[in-house]
Amino acid sequence: MDKNTVIGFLLIGVVLFVFSWFNRPTPEQIEAQRRYQDSIAKVEYARQLDERREEAQKALAEDSLRNLPDSVRAGYLRQSFGAFGDAMVGTDGYTVLQNDLLELRVSNKGGRICYARLKEYDNHAGEPLVLFEEKSSDLNFTLITADNRVVNTSDLYFSPVEGSDPNTLVMRLDMGAGSHLDFTYTLAPDDYMVGFRIQGTGMNGVLSPGTTALDLAWEQDIRQQEKGRSFEDRYVHLSYKFMADDVEHLSESKNDSKQLSNRLRWIGFKDMFFSSVLIAEEGFESSTLESTRMQEGEILKRFKATTTVAFDLMGKEPTELSYYFGPNKFALLKAYDKGVSSDQQLDLEKLVPLGWGIFRWVNQYFVIPLFDFLGKFIGNYGVLIFLLTLIVKIILFPLTYKSYMSSAKMRVLRPQVEEINAKYPGQEKALERQKATMELYSRAGASPLSGCLPMLLQMPILIALFMFFPSAIELRHQSFLWASDLSTYDAIFSWERYIPIITPYFGNHVSLFCLLMTITNIAYTKYNMELTNTGQQQMPGMKAMMYMMPLMFLVFFNQYASGLTYYYFISTLITIVQTLIFRYTINEEKLLAKLEANKRKPMKKSGFMKRLEEAQRMQQEQLRKQQEERKKRSR
Repeated sequence: MDKNTVIGFLLIGVVLFVFSWFNRPTPEQIEAQRRYQDSIAKVEYARQLDERREEAQKALAEDSLRNLPDSVRAGYLRQSFGAFGDAMVGTDGYTVLQNDLLELRVSNKGGRICYARLKEYDNHAGEPLVLFEEKSSDLNFTLITADNRVVNTSDLYFSPVEGSDPNTLVMRLDMGAGSHLDFTYTLAPDDYMVGFRIQGTGMNGVLSPGTTALDLAWEQDIRQQEKGRSFEDRYVHLSYKFMADDVEHLSESKNDSKQLSNRLRWIGFKDMFFSSVLIAEEGFESSTLESTRMQEGEILKRFKATTTVAFDLMGKEPTELSYYFGPNKFALLKAYDKGVSSDQQLDLEKLVPLGWGIFRWVNQYFVIPLFDFLGKFIGNYGVLIFLLTLIVKIILFPLTYKSYMSSAKMRVLRPQVEEINAKYPGQEKALERQKATMELYSRAGASPLSGCLPMLLQMPILIALFMFFPSAIELRHQSFLWASDLSTYDAIFSWERYIPIITPYFGNHVSLFCLLMTITNIAYTKYNMELTNTGQQQMPGMKAMMYMMPLMFLVFFNQYASGLTYYYFISTLITIVQTLIFRYTINEEKLLAKLEANKRKPMKKSGFMKRLEEAQRMQQEQLRKQQEERKKRSR
């Protein structure tokens, strides 16, 4: 370290010290900050005390009610809750409603579905896949009584009504005197859709006469189901569909909320591969949606929807709702709209993130049909991905060949480009050098842009596949080689300790397919840079940047699905093989002779080349004027 460097560091240190000294807080500011922090702590402490006090008071009240004689207790509850007084006391328990796909438990308290298990799936630990349990979910309807009391169904006890249909369960809230409210659940065989009907009988004198709708609050904690928590969290969000309109969702990366005045057809609590969706036949009104992220633990996010559904007080028209508890499988979700008019379609398949615009179209009309077709004959999904990659590369072969030929033309013209560089050296002759190079390419029939266009045309398929593989539930828990699950990372080395910067972005593991993908990309980058060296001057640092890209992919893709990194690995290998075949089968001497023959032909300039030359001429003219102006000033 030389003398000037040492002095420079000392001066920087002095400046920082002086800046810190003059900007340090005064004793009054320190005391004010301390009082502010203390006040926040007191408010939080008081809030926690209030919550505990409310819980204690509620438990004490329930214990006190249990100790009262039945007649006294009944009188007290009727006085406090009117016709709903008897329903404030009941027996905890649940009734099971199930088919070959779903097991649902309907709680006596609240008459709601308090448990949902998907029988054909399990979580990353091999345990039964439970979407939610009683403590991690809630569904409540707010009832306004005829004497303006507020009652919540989550506090009331329903009773199951026996029926002859094993696929139907009626949970009844009995108010006596022939008045009752029924929650009817219907689960058909081999279906993930659950019918949910709300209908009252004799409610006209029980509820407020102005009742035309019920306020609904639905909450659910989304628990971790996959191995990679941070990667799974990227795909967890609260989705909703506007009536006869598109599907949108709250932010998956931060706490978010929205108040919506437009009617919604459904509200979905979406996990990476599974969803709970509440659907309203007539739509939801005045909805408030909330999404809260959990930083750690088995709960990823907490969703809440507060909305309103229509309700016929006279009981003539039931409120028709339905649930979907099932996988985010494109074909399955799309089938619910089969034979349904376009304005009534649910569009549940949009819960599967396949990209937007052209990328979604590529997935929907090309990738998924091809993937499903291959799946009918191939049970090993590693082999299936290899064949899918091979088919995609064959389809893109003409574009790949054209791109290579463009770079080959530039390569055989490299000696002539180097002669132009020697003829017009230095920065002051950059425009002349560029013009001469472009004239050479134009006369020979070569174009730098002709190699870029085929690559751009390939991008929709490449991006579509990037969206498809992490969303394909078919890859879940499917093993191939060392990867035990193609829907998550394939760690060959992992550690427990949290490392700042590394753990949040790279994770606590190294994925082998991702590592192989990176190595092949570095090898291809090196080989391709040698092939595409045209002799023209490159931007400073461009070479280093080209090598940095594969390393950035290593960081970015390390937590992604191994099915995706395996696809990129195979795709890059096939590209390398194609390039080697092109390199040793194309006669570059004949190609150069063809280009030289083109130079002898009368040159017909395209409109693009004319505009490019005009732009260069104007740039040269402007540069000449600037040079003349500088000469005048120097005099």
